[in-house]
Amino acid sequence: MTDLKKAGATLTIDLGTLAKNYSILSDQLPSAGLASVVKANAYGLGVKEAAPALQAAGCSTFFVATLEEGSELRQILPEARIYVFHGVLPGTAKELLAHNLIPILNSRDQIEQWQAHADQPAGLHLDTGMSRLGLTPAECEQSAPDLAKFNIDLVMSHLACAEDQDHPKNVEQVALFNELRSSIKAKYASLAASSGIFLGPDYQFDLCRAGVSLYGVNPTPGKVNQMAQVIRLQAKILQLRSVDTPQTVGYGATHQASKPTKIATLAIGYADGYMRSLSNSGIVYIGDFEVPVVGRISMDLTTVDVTGVPEDMLHMGALVDLIGPNNPVDQIADQAGTIGYEILTSLGHRFDRHYISDEA
Repeated sequence: MTDLKKAGATLTIDLGTLAKNYSILSDQLPSAGLASVVKANAYGLGVKEAAPALQAAGCSTFFVATLEEGSELRQILPEARIYVFHGVLPGTAKELLAHNLIPILNSRDQIEQWQAHADQPAGLHLDTGMSRLGLTPAECEQSAPDLAKFNIDLVMSHLACAEDQDHPKNVEQVALFNELRSSIKAKYASLAASSGIFLGPDYQFDLCRAGVSLYGVNPTPGKVNQMAQVIRLQAKILQLRSVDTPQTVGYGATHQASKPTKIATLAIGYADGYMRSLSNSGIVYIGDFEVPVVGRISMDLTTVDVTGVPEDMLHMGALVDLIGPNNPVDQIADQAGTIGYEILTSLGHRFDRHYISDEA
């Protein structure tokens, strides 16, 4: 962890709120279990801290993307059930077994790679409409006789349009999933991730996979976010200066002062995950005062117009909210022209990461 006195910015991660979000999602599931997806370093928040907090909240099943992530998580949670989305790649079967990881078999090639360990638990991914990973309906039919010899622990698929609850593809996919899984003998079935949970019981099956919603991103866009905000990103003011027309601000001279203006330079930039696309469009907060980003965001610095902020709130070292109570992750993502997933997973490593809990 970076020394807070030395860091230009600080990221506060509320593990108590993370656990609360797990409970909120669990309450949506009258009969299904809830797993936590902690890939990509728990969506940028820190798997070493997030995974134990989720386990303490009642989670016993976790999903990661890669063997490396699974191996790391196994050291953190020795007793957890851990699935690996990327499955078994050539030469990795023994390491998966050594770390007690369950691969999700995504193709006929991966089924062949796991053939020698068919008695060990594995998941199976069925492609119901994403055209990324998983067996197509034709491949599923071809593989059914071979799979009868496997210990298929979990059969799963992934919804393409779950965030749009009225999208017809949701109905198509759940129907195809039911059809395909009928030929596969498996202990558990899983279709819904974060947004799919809110499509109702027909989509929940035995196990749902909560990902980005755990970390505060809205799983039901266009509706009130039921998830609580988990992170707060604040940057320090490095310098204050007054500019006037025709002075410009930042690279490319993309912002020009039209009147006497006070500019604060913040110790954060796109190398820290504050995206360059927020140049001249992002909004930050000093207390409850809304402050626009002006000029281009550079690698280490961001400039904001603080003309309307009271003088007593402006000084070197003062903290400015880039993500916080007034500007949640989804709002920042909208300003940046992206999604909350990218905001979270882009969070950098130069600022102080401060973990708090309900007890704290």
